[in-house]
Amino acid sequence: MTGTAELERAFRQHRGRVLATLIRLLGSFDAAEEAFQDAMVTALTRWPADGVPDNPAAWLLVTARHRALDRIRRETRRPDKEGAAMDPRLGAGTPDPADVVAAADALAVPDDRLRLMFTCCHPALARDAQVALTLRTLGGLSTPEVAHAFLVPEATMAQRIVRAKAKIAGAGIPYAVPGRDALPERLEAVLQVIYLVFNEGYAATTGDDLVRHELCGEAVRLARLVVDLLPGEPEARGLLALLLLHDARRAARVDDSGRLVLLGEQDRATWNAAQIAQGVGLVEQAMAERRIGPYQVQAAIAALHADAPTAEATDWPQIAALYGVLHRLVPSPVVALNRAVAVAMADGPLPGLRLVDQLAGDAGLERSHLYHSTRGYLLAELGRRDEAAAAYRRALELAGTTAERALLRERIAALTG
Repeated sequence: MTGTAELERAFRQHRGRVLATLIRLLGSFDAAEEAFQDAMVTALTRWPADGVPDNPAAWLLVTARHRALDRIRRETRRPDKEGAAMDPRLGAGTPDPADVVAAADALAVPDDRLRLMFTCCHPALARDAQVALTLRTLGGLSTPEVAHAFLVPEATMAQRIVRAKAKIAGAGIPYAVPGRDALPERLEAVLQVIYLVFNEGYAATTGDDLVRHELCGEAVRLARLVVDLLPGEPEARGLLALLLLHDARRAARVDDSGRLVLLGEQDRATWNAAQIAQGVGLVEQAMAERRIGPYQVQAAIAALHADAPTAEATDWPQIAALYGVLHRLVPSPVVALNRAVAVAMADGPLPGLRLVDQLAGDAGLERSHLYHSTRGYLLAELGRRDEAAAAYRRALELAGTTAERALLRERIAALTG
């Protein structure tokens, strides 16, 4: 028997890649999502008794393909051959074993999802719409998770995604990878998608699991593919370096009991030395080209953390300076918050708190537990215990994962006795 949790993991793990193939076959986001939902319903009736197939992605793809064909036949009310003729890519009837193998092989080709990412990131769409649609459809993120990544309300994000789909359909944007000469203009959006997929994997928005390992692994895989596809782009190398350096610490982020372990408390002996060496080498290669971008700067910051033998040996003044550079490149509230933390570590909690308080009133940050937990930490360091506890309580209201809420409760208890 297969449990509900195992089924959910399988659906979540394979959704993005199966959808990418279905979109290519069907030429429609909505049709692909309907077919995938139908396949999931079928799986929910069969897998609990039969077990998860050896190749669940191929099973879902073939089943979804059948359901899409059935839907076309029902809607057109034509004989089999005529119904199939409406979309020759679907074929007719039950596929023979060669078709099943071909479907599995299509999933084994690693560029299907990346191809659709470049398609979604079409310059006809606004940048936020490009990234949001791609995250929702191909990145494996839910609408609330995408909204969290952009620090906007869920309803706002849902409307943004619907409008992006409508514009793609209305503009007749083809579901095929653009020519090589068109890739650079879409690269920044694709890199942002991969970066945000990794972020959701490394620090999940909701649920019992702080780390979603399948998202981290998929983001690293996609980043490698982009570097292979566009080896002359230093920001692609910078992103891969950044992800490798963070991913090297993934196993140390949660202890055996599921407790969140902050960076300063992690056992650095458990960090992946090979990934760190590769990440450091990549960022050095990228920055040597003197076309500095935000991912390279973030990778340089991550390299400074990785190079420090102990938390106390971290070069916080240099990290604060790099965050200043990053803020000039990307003047966002999130970068400003991270810079404030670095300044606090380099110069003391009061200068850091002043910078944090300058961000008060930003609607996006006000909805983020990280903003309030940062204020709580700095207020506690200054001995302002009641204010710190209040800030932590607000963070607790907003935190989405079990591990983060547990840590915040610990800090509130330490302040209030």
